[in-house]
Amino acid sequence: MRGRATRRPRLLALGVAAALAAVTVVATPATAAPHRDPAVAGDYLVGRGIADATGEIAEVGMMGYGRLDQQAEGLHTRLRARSFVIVDRPTGERVLLVVVDSPMIFSSVRQEVLRRLADAYGDTYDERNVLITATHTHAGPGGYAHHLLYNLTTLGYHERTFDAIADGVLESVHHAHDDLAPSTLRLTHGELTTASANRSREAFEANPDHERAFFPDAVDPQSTVLRIERDGRPVGVINWFATHNTSMSGDNRLISSDNKGYAAYHWERRVEGEDYLDGEPPGFVAAFAQTNAGDMSPNLDLSPPSTPEDFHRTAEIGLRQYDAASAQLSRAGEPLRGGVDSRAVHVDLSDVTVRPEFTTDGRTHRTCDAAVGAAMAAGSTEDGPAFPLFAEGDNPLFDLVSDSILYEASPELRQCQAPKGVVVPIGAMNALYPWVAETVPVQLVRIGSLHLVAIPGEVTIAAGLRLRRTVAEAVGAEVRDVLVAGYSNGYLHYVTTPEEYDTQQYEGGSTLFGRWQLGALRQTAHELATAMRDGTPGPSGPAPPDEPGGKLSLQPGVVLDTPPLGRAFGDVLTQPRGTYLPGERVTTVFAGAHPSNELHRGGTFLEVQQRVDGQWLRIADDGDWSTTLRWSRRGLSASEVTVSWDVPADAGPGPYRIRYHGDAKGLSGAVRDFTGTSDEFRVSAAD
Repeated sequence: MRGRATRRPRLLALGVAAALAAVTVVATPATAAPHRDPAVAGDYLVGRGIADATGEIAEVGMMGYGRLDQQAEGLHTRLRARSFVIVDRPTGERVLLVVVDSPMIFSSVRQEVLRRLADAYGDTYDERNVLITATHTHAGPGGYAHHLLYNLTTLGYHERTFDAIADGVLESVHHAHDDLAPSTLRLTHGELTTASANRSREAFEANPDHERAFFPDAVDPQSTVLRIERDGRPVGVINWFATHNTSMSGDNRLISSDNKGYAAYHWERRVEGEDYLDGEPPGFVAAFAQTNAGDMSPNLDLSPPSTPEDFHRTAEIGLRQYDAASAQLSRAGEPLRGGVDSRAVHVDLSDVTVRPEFTTDGRTHRTCDAAVGAAMAAGSTEDGPAFPLFAEGDNPLFDLVSDSILYEASPELRQCQAPKGVVVPIGAMNALYPWVAETVPVQLVRIGSLHLVAIPGEVTIAAGLRLRRTVAEAVGAEVRDVLVAGYSNGYLHYVTTPEEYDTQQYEGGSTLFGRWQLGALRQTAHELATAMRDGTPGPSGPAPPDEPGGKLSLQPGVVLDTPPLGRAFGDVLTQPRGTYLPGERVTTVFAGAHPSNELHRGGTFLEVQQRVDGQWLRIADDGDWSTTLRWSRRGLSASEVTVSWDVPADAGPGPYRIRYHGDAKGLSGAVRDFTGTSDEFRVSAAD
């Protein structure tokens, strides 16, 4: 990276005292006393890797809220891909888990990653043993699907974002593959009740008493940690906990990893002092993955954030997840034995015959062609509504208009999807253009006693419980050791129980394949679990769909960059003040260029530098929670870039400066880099 200092000292604290005060779980540092069990030490080879997977940060539609007006205008934190290769030493069997700070893992990304893995490693990694899952941040760039529905609000396909995500995943896998070393795996479970709320209580209450009793607070409180140890010390963790990654509102315009990203950032960078820019093997990797978070909101008051970027509330929910996970390091946990295993199959969810044992009425049923419901168009009002004139539940106005004026869906589709009010028969539209995925992957991964049911969708906690019990009964596992890995390997929208579906809240309106979709997935998961238990290859299904199309792009790229009149690229338009106190915000405005000319993947657009012993040392960059970069266009081709830094509470007194690294495109199309540097300013000690 240009102009980078040597490895920076341990990072400055962020100053989240208010968030710390709100946390109800006592944290335990990752350097807790080692737990030694010579009988299991080294049963596994485990490798860890982390890489930058940030796509475009300006003039790209953001993914999650489905808002055409939510076009990115800068960067809050970089998005990471974290990979874990786990190999059973006696058999050589392996699985690869990848957790990505991304809105969704579309099948387009997974297929590209699998193709490149095959080029690099032959048949070592394949459809069966690779699980790629998203944290579901709603503050990531979109436009990387090969299905049109998800690119409508991003003005089409964005190849640079697609490549950045795929490249980041591949790079993290390469790091993990090269990092393989004898390791011990330990599994622990805890509870966290202050980081989620049920945003669809009416639907949840429609479920049977025994399922509601399993979740007495209408939330899934289980926080599960898979701990990786070497020489008795933790070197990595994967945490699974169910809460939406929607602490940042639909009015936010900055790319951010949201609450789960903050949990990982806090552990890796604040506690462990990892420096993502060094390119060295990581000393500690912490991934915070999703489970059945379909109806779990981080907005505990069931209201969307009231400010565009609610950094404080986002950090607070992330910190609670970190504290719940890190507290589990104080317990010995269950040392995992029994190696690893995996099964996978593709299922055409538009055409599944669901057997009676997987339906709620003891009869055989069929799934439907995909259809969008009126409640899906309404959005989830607790996390951010979508289109006006639609509502969760009954939509009498829409029903009247659609029946009399707009169109009438086929009687078979209406009956199969009932009581959903069909807004768009989107499955039928697939014949003309790839709008949504119908053939999707379902996967089961076992690591010792831990079983992961990888579902390419947003599963409610009750639907997740049914999936978990189905697999647990088939393999003889405890329910707590079976997790739904939602948002994995593809995307099919929501998965609800039939009872929840009947209420047609947002989640039910977003269950594309009808009332019996969950039954089809349970049936498939049972087949995978039975095959795993019996040591057989598993069910056969349709071949993975080839998706070369779906790349319609409506947004032009960068044509030309020019500096403001009378200025040069990198000039400082607004200098910082001379002195700041901890807790204040430093702001500098530069004559910049369009950020899409060079994404700086693996690098940084900005640096906060402190002068120490005559040398300028980088103490923060664009991967830190305390910095932001905002881009704005001036005229046709000029750009202003505003870099902000919130001075941490424990920032040392002394001289500092801000640097901005940009890249400008000339008339010839060539891109040249430049750097702007602010005047020095001082941070004074707090009184």
